[in-house]
Amino acid sequence: MQTTESTVKIVLAPGNLRRVHHIALNVRDMEASRHFYGTILGLHELTGAEIPASLTEMVADGKVANFITPDGTVIDLFWQPDLEPPNPDPEKAFTRANHLAFDIDRDLFDRALEVLKSNEIAIDSGPVTRATGRGIYFYDPDGFIIEIRCDADNTAV
Repeated sequence: MQTTESTVKIVLAPGNLRRVHHIALNVRDMEASRHFYGTILGLHELTGAEIPASLTEMVADGKVANFITPDGTVIDLFWQPDLEPPNPDPEKAFTRANHLAFDIDRDLFDRALEVLKSNEIAIDSGPVTRATGRGIYFYDPDGFIIEIRCDADNTAV
């Protein structure tokens, strides 16, 4: 059933949802994705007791890998070896999600650009400069759009 303003009976109040807890991505090549998120983007991969109990067995079997950002957002990678490969033209790839954005200190933004270029990461667009800051959009190994962005005045939003 599609909800409309007249059918909504109860809603969450602004501020009830505090932050993004995790994002789960299906990946075709687990090793390439672990390298991308862990080595290239520098995210911490959860190991041992850091792994949520509900995922321990799947992590041990190589079916899941978990990464965490400094603010506590978890990225779960679910290995789907039969996942259709991304369209060679990333603009034609289909996904219901648009992109995943990581915030970075303004002073490190240019370093992030260097990292992407030196690792020959496919760029979607950017870098762009807006009143809200700078950003660059690029693709992970499965064709999902990732953004690295910074605030114009180096304050967190």
